[in-house]
Amino acid sequence: MKYSLLALAIALTSTTALAGVAKVEQFNIEVAKADYVPYQGAFAGRFPDGFTTGLGSGLLFNGKNADGSLSFIAITDRGPNGDSPKLVQTGSDGNVSKTASKMFPAPAFVPAFMDVTIKDGKAVASDKVELSDEQGKITGLPLPASLIGSTSEVALSDTLSVITSDKANGLDSEGIVKDGKGGYWICDEYGPFLVHLDGNGKITQKLGPEAGAGEKAVAGGLPNILKWRQPNRGFEGVAFTPAGKVYGAVQSTLDINGETRKVAQFTRLVELDPATGKTRMFAYPIDVGSYKHPGDAKIGDLAALDDHRFLIIEQGKGKDKKMHNLVYQIDLSQATDLSELKINGKEPEFASADELQAAGVVMASKTLVADLRANGWQVEKAEGLAIVDDHTFAVASDNDFGLSTEVVNAVEGAKGADDYQTDGKGELMLDGKAVASKVELEPLKGAEAHSALWIFTLDKAL
Repeated sequence: MKYSLLALAIALTSTTALAGVAKVEQFNIEVAKADYVPYQGAFAGRFPDGFTTGLGSGLLFNGKNADGSLSFIAITDRGPNGDSPKLVQTGSDGNVSKTASKMFPAPAFVPAFMDVTIKDGKAVASDKVELSDEQGKITGLPLPASLIGSTSEVALSDTLSVITSDKANGLDSEGIVKDGKGGYWICDEYGPFLVHLDGNGKITQKLGPEAGAGEKAVAGGLPNILKWRQPNRGFEGVAFTPAGKVYGAVQSTLDINGETRKVAQFTRLVELDPATGKTRMFAYPIDVGSYKHPGDAKIGDLAALDDHRFLIIEQGKGKDKKMHNLVYQIDLSQATDLSELKINGKEPEFASADELQAAGVVMASKTLVADLRANGWQVEKAEGLAIVDDHTFAVASDNDFGLSTEVVNAVEGAKGADDYQTDGKGELMLDGKAVASKVELEPLKGAEAHSALWIFTLDKAL
């Protein structure tokens, strides 16, 4: 395989470890049944206590207590959901559309964060704080299709009926960090949004991609180009620096006009100065050689070491069909601001590695800190990242609320729920014909059934 000089430099940097892992501590996050998500739906018999609250989509270190215990804060995502059939609708013009959907068996769920204390060999969650805005509690339901930030998904119930909602207050929260003033910044996968909260979880500011010509935005303040995030791959990580800057990490490559998901060499890191509203954007170079195509790479979370150095999780299924879960240290001090950058008249996502190099684009430098799977990590996703001290960081997983959707009596060659279609009234079809297959909820088992929090101690300082 022929590598450009830029790609080769990235590959060499990525394989040189900054430090070794000297110690790993593993905990399952324990949530009291009183904090489970209530569920009285069609499959309630399989979930007698409701759904286990899925913590770990984002994580921050909240300090060491007087008794030596460690305190964290972990946040949920948009709530219990699962893959479901495409919704088939016939418009007034007679045209038939097929729209992606998600099953939301607990549509009233409110995204929340909780304290997690590690003491006496346990990680125990407590003190749930639900997110709210001026109108009250928010939801995790998808945004209306007419808005920037919509994933164009339709929400379905656990019996495949359409859940109607005209509200634009849904959040798919994926990261949390302190703001240094008693509140928090969180990030979201829908918009993508950066959201400021007070200490009680109330939204005081919400920023998203600015509206372009003919567009309608939920909130502005961020570059319009971010609207091209892949569906459900908006901001996956958020960090706050000592200088007071907020950084959001786009989970995967942007898909500009549906053309760059598989070719972009990087994903974007967005810097926001809350004091002025000014933004900058930088390129995080993904390990392009590790994946079938660049769009398979996903960021897990982001945490600030200082004003220009960060830890970041990069993960995804590689072209070797194995999961990769890697923690890198990155440095933005020399990185090029992408805000006004065009290469050959196009956004830099269209450029090859050689073209980026020829244009003088400097991406974030990166150095491997830890291979999580080489140190025992087994679940698919590492979604929360927090720095404990200069030798220690913590990683959390999200258990997806302990549920998955399964196809019962599946037609051969159509095992996934999204292989099917529905009319939004409970019927299931395949290629337009009714089938006896059913989409049902099942409890997760094994390591995936629990949100986990692992602590990694390094043999050298970060």
